[in-house]
Amino acid sequence: MSVLVCFHAHPDDEVFVTGGVMRQAADAGHRVVVVTATDGALGEVPAGLLADGETLAQRRRRELEASTDALGAHRVVMLHYADSGMAGTPENANPDAFCNIDIETAAARLAAILDEEAADVLTIYDPNGGYGHPDHVQVHHVGVRAAELANVPHVYEAAVSRDHIRRMMAANPGWSEEATPPDFDTFGLSDDEITTVVDVTAALAAKRAAMLAHETQIGDFGPFLQMPDELLQAAFGQEWFRRRGAPTGLAETALPL
Repeated sequence: MSVLVCFHAHPDDEVFVTGGVMRQAADAGHRVVVVTATDGALGEVPAGLLADGETLAQRRRRELEASTDALGAHRVVMLHYADSGMAGTPENANPDAFCNIDIETAAARLAAILDEEAADVLTIYDPNGGYGHPDHVQVHHVGVRAAELANVPHVYEAAVSRDHIRRMMAANPGWSEEATPPDFDTFGLSDDEITTVVDVTAALAAKRAAMLAHETQIGDFGPFLQMPDELLQAAFGQEWFRRRGAPTGLAETALPL
């Protein structure tokens, strides 16, 4: 049995870029651990969805548990740092926000989990955090340092292939402008930067169930849940990674579990 640890910024991030590899690793008998840095308290929520007295952070914790159950995780750890909000918002200045936490301090907390689990593979984000969100960028920096402290043998940057998204957009001209990333030149990674492309079509039912679990984030997931199965497979049937320290020309089809 190997141990896969997926480090994410907010509840719901686990679905898009690592949901498939999590489910398939669990199905293959490996241990899967999810670590989430923040409580996601600054996310948007549809009016009237929360119960009286219920906070968004409380609801998102329950949604995370339901999602990770669908994805086969054996353990979920929340570090409970404050959500930093989107780039350029006033919340970025909060000294307690995850983006402002000392990297060594946060990395030591994550490294303790990696040591406890004897992690074989750690997934983080690329240096731009996929799309520049301050918490995602901080996940990259904290994850890199924690892997060094814990001597994790394999570290992978989970990302979206921007070239794949371009191809999807070209094949579906009816998609709205809102579905287009704000800056293709910095969104995700290009195909020539990606070392590892994993076919996760066998886990699509689990990924869809995990999306449905995040009711408060329906603004993010809703358009995808309406897709026919063949389009959902085209959009989410692969997951992309860049292996840190990989030799030139590496082309993998699985994580080393």
